[in-house]
Amino acid sequence: MDKRNITLLSDFILIGLTDSEDIQLVLFTLFLLMHLITVLGNVGMILIICLDSKLHTPMYFFLSHLSFLDLIYSSVITPKTLDNLLTSIKTISYLNCFTQMYFFVFLGATECFLLSSMASDHYVAICSPLHYPVVMSIRRCCSLVFGSYSIDFTDSFVNVFCMNKLHFCDSNVIYHFFCDTSPILSLSCTDTDDIEIMIFIVAGCTIVVSLITISICYVSILSTILKITSTSGKSKAFYTCASHLLGVTIFYGTMIFTYLKPNKSYSLGKDRVTSVFYTIVIPMLNPLIYSLRNKEVKNAVSRVIQKRKVSKQLK
Repeated sequence: MDKRNITLLSDFILIGLTDSEDIQLVLFTLFLLMHLITVLGNVGMILIICLDSKLHTPMYFFLSHLSFLDLIYSSVITPKTLDNLLTSIKTISYLNCFTQMYFFVFLGATECFLLSSMASDHYVAICSPLHYPVVMSIRRCCSLVFGSYSIDFTDSFVNVFCMNKLHFCDSNVIYHFFCDTSPILSLSCTDTDDIEIMIFIVAGCTIVVSLITISICYVSILSTILKITSTSGKSKAFYTCASHLLGVTIFYGTMIFTYLKPNKSYSLGKDRVTSVFYTIVIPMLNPLIYSLRNKEVKNAVSRVIQKRKVSKQLK
């Protein structure tokens, strides 16, 4: 490659989701509403879990971290997307682009392991209820969460460090609405095969290992539930897992469709639409899924509101 053709970029241009100004206005309104729901829902979930002592259990400890991840995850992508939908200047600096990509990969991978930790919690609660307080101790829960953050913090750093060594020649236009790995790799004029393999292996291991853990847990849970003779007992066990299964299905379905394939299979239209689901829609849906289908959360909200009313009356 002729060195004269290699460009040291100071910024990228995000092409976005559409060129139509009318559609951009509609998307801006829709995404802004979804982001507000995401922020309110996840902040509300964290506050309810912190304020209500009856929710200080392993399941809600994991759920509070899931809400935290979704809150940051959405905030990394959505504000810049909203800005690009309103303005004609769609540039993002080189540093900001790679920072966005780092946190996107880090938070997404951490959520994979956190969802598998939640599946393990359900497994112990249903399959070994007598050992639950010992197995899912505070120390064990903290170790699982800390391990999830630590492993993916390192993996994401290696990922972005390798990507940062790429050279870009003729174009700085990213055919996406945020800085994702595939569209940035497609811009490079240097050989990306080694980096693609590394990213595929890391993403594959993260998704597959966590998905296998979840699958094993739920096969065991299903086997235990089928042995329960009481209809009410079966319903209660199924109800306990329903919200988590729904969240896992939506999250992993879109992630597998997008990332567990070679970069040459990258499809601009399909991948951009799919990306909207796991960057904007899922962080909004998670607090709704876990709160609207959960009587304990609803009761906790009632208790917190009642306490607030009593404290105001006493004043």
